[in-house]
Amino acid sequence: MAKELGELLEVARIQSEINRLFDNLLDLDGETGSAWIPNADILETRDALVLKVELPGVAPENLSVSVQSGHVTIVGDKNQPLANNARFHAAERQFGSFRRTIHIGAPVNSRMAEAVLDNGLLRISFPKVPNRRGEEVPVEVKSS
Repeated sequence: MAKELGELLEVARIQSEINRLFDNLLDLDGETGSAWIPNADILETRDALVLKVELPGVAPENLSVSVQSGHVTIVGDKNQPLANNARFHAAERQFGSFRRTIHIGAPVNSRMAEAVLDNGLLRISFPKVPNRRGEEVPVEVKSS
């Protein structure tokens, strides 16, 4: 059972990565050219939907978060520190502008969202609201 769960989690991780790559190739606003794409997780609790985005080295003043039509868009810039008289032997960290649009898959109250950037992790919490769409509504049948 543990092996199957591990395999399912790996398939979900790969699918998430493929979706992320396609989302950024087909950016909803048609803007491209981001220097890097931050990683994100979406968690659902009983009361909230929580989005966690890795943004190491990004200052809050270089960050913009907006919500529209069920999508969260995070735009920002990660500045590269200046190296005085230094040469890079390796340069694996990514710097520059980024844009990430993430679909929210549950009905939430976007006006009550709270965003906190702490230690390189952006946490955006959305209170959930009841899903009224697709909900079965009983209709009373009366006799004439």
